[in-house]
Amino acid sequence: MAGILFDEIVFGPVKSRRFGVSLGINLLPLHGKFCSFNCIYCECGLNEAKNKEKPVLFTAAQINASLQSRFEALKEGMLNPDNITFAGNGEPTLHPEFETIIENTILLRDKFFPQAHITVLSNATRLTHANVKRALLRIDNNVLKLDAGSNSTFLAINQPTYPITLEKIIEELKGFGGNLVIQTMLIRGEVEGKRVDNTTEEELTLWLGHINEIKPKLVMLYPIDRQTPYNTLEKVPETEFQALAKRIELLGIKAEVFY
Repeated sequence: MAGILFDEIVFGPVKSRRFGVSLGINLLPLHGKFCSFNCIYCECGLNEAKNKEKPVLFTAAQINASLQSRFEALKEGMLNPDNITFAGNGEPTLHPEFETIIENTILLRDKFFPQAHITVLSNATRLTHANVKRALLRIDNNVLKLDAGSNSTFLAINQPTYPITLEKIIEELKGFGGNLVIQTMLIRGEVEGKRVDNTTEEELTLWLGHINEIKPKLVMLYPIDRQTPYNTLEKVPETEFQALAKRIELLGIKAEVFY
């Protein structure tokens, strides 16, 4: 099922529930999803079937030129973004020039909007790459995904496109020394005849254990908000989110529900 795709390199700014006035950056192809996950709830839809053609990505120079042009226009219009957010049509850290792009963005941010934060929304699958880790450690907000307590539920919800385990991701997340935000979707339902649920007590207990080890500065909890690839998924009630947020805060970790 097709989803919502971004058709520009730089989009917005838009008013974000989580990031205020946010200017988005899409490093990925404009007309197709490019991701190392194939999440069952992704608003961009499922990954297209693999073919022999490699995705065509914008160069770091093209992205820098587009960002500078938008910054100049915003400055002229006296509109100051709160956040410069890397999101878009898939996983931004898959771009081979990701570190260079982050370096360029920091320089432009410091010149035009020094008060703005740089945020990357990532699924954490590329943290084993030294250049990706270096780049992420330089920005203000690392918002990294953790949707499951067990590896089996991780595979069922996030459906990684290459071999990686939840345990490996958690190991890498712990390496941030708490300088990160965890984002988690609570979800349950049927997918191709199988029950998928990360809201059971067993799953939540395991997940809370991971959170306690990672010790992020914030956990963001959110439900399905838009169309998903499967219409058999359920929107978890807000009461369950609030109950989980209280359990997170008992660990001494801040939690916010975006319902």
